[in-house]
Amino acid sequence: MGHLLMVESWVGSMSRLLPRAIQEGGHSFTFLTRDLHHYLRSAPEGTRHPLLGARNVVNAETNDLDTLLPLVERLHAALGFDGVLTSCDYYLPTAARIAGRLGLPGPAAGAVSDACRKDATRRVLDRAGVPGPRFALCPDLAAAREAARDLGYPLVLKPVDLCAGMYVRRVDDEAGLTAAYEALAAFPVNGRGQRRETAVLLEELLHGPEVSVETVSYAGRAHVVGVTDKSVAGAPAFVETGHMFPADLSEDDLRAAAGTAVRALEALGLDDVVAHTEIKLTPGGPRVVEVNPRPAGNRITELVRHVTGVDLAAACVDVALGRAPDLAPRETGLRSAAIGFLVPEAAGTLDHVEGATGIGGEPGVLEANLPCPGTAVRAGGSNNDYLGHIMAADTEGPGARRRVEQLLSGLRPRMVRR
Repeated sequence: MGHLLMVESWVGSMSRLLPRAIQEGGHSFTFLTRDLHHYLRSAPEGTRHPLLGARNVVNAETNDLDTLLPLVERLHAALGFDGVLTSCDYYLPTAARIAGRLGLPGPAAGAVSDACRKDATRRVLDRAGVPGPRFALCPDLAAAREAARDLGYPLVLKPVDLCAGMYVRRVDDEAGLTAAYEALAAFPVNGRGQRRETAVLLEELLHGPEVSVETVSYAGRAHVVGVTDKSVAGAPAFVETGHMFPADLSEDDLRAAAGTAVRALEALGLDDVVAHTEIKLTPGGPRVVEVNPRPAGNRITELVRHVTGVDLAAACVDVALGRAPDLAPRETGLRSAAIGFLVPEAAGTLDHVEGATGIGGEPGVLEANLPCPGTAVRAGGSNNDYLGHIMAADTEGPGARRRVEQLLSGLRPRMVRR
């Protein structure tokens, strides 16, 4: 069985799903990190910490490729790796570079780097004729103001190198643009200690429903596993409040979204990778929002697994090992599965969630993950600020989203009174 090098990880659901998939596949992994305490601070209560399943834990400066690459060569000589992976966006290019250096399976490092940089993605897709918004890369605020006048408001301001919707803001005028730019400029280092690019991306605001296309690329072919829909709120931020798989769309829209995602993957040169490509279905046709060269977050992989039986975490392990993934759908008895997130409206300290008692036992509920009293609450500004979630399924058709929304509507976070 295979021995994988896992370079850092996320601290959400994928940090548990990938180790689980590695273990269930009969494989093992060595974990490489610059800060073990980052993961111990977020150990899931009441469950076995996923890092307890590691064969080895190695501390190294994962933000310095010049020293990291020679180190992993020595580790490879001593321990013998069969593949390299990560579940953290900020280390996807690093994992690809390591795989290339060691001669192991994996996507081309340049393709991953282009997909992880929103400005590079825009340039590559634009050259290839893959539809997206009009855009401008702006090195500073003066350039952003000038570009905004050319593009025309409303616009979306984005960092080129963050994830989870952090600091992505709708801007409707120059005052809003200045406020969004300055808020982002005050965040010069990401959560992994990496200095950020100061340039920002301005994009035309796209209108229409947003979906994501879940794919697995292997041996030169992109396989579409399905299309997920999403709901977004929190203006001027873009906070994902829920998802349903499969998306309740016409066959024409499903084909158009899937075809556009595959074209984007081909243009970027992404292969041997599980990807999550976000698409806006505008009146003028599908437009690419972004391409993520890793499995979907927000437990979308679990929605897919519940409905189709296809395990995208396991597929991620397989392609990292150079093995053909099992993408054959199986009958699960479910026709749709959805997740909805409890998004706080104000900061504070949680006293309790009104209406939460017994919700995990309600008909159709697959998961109910809600916070404990005393939880510190931040006002929802990105996908990092959820208080919890409910996942539910429908055995008859596309009713899972309605069920989740019904359950969430009865929940009220109550803060400690001061």
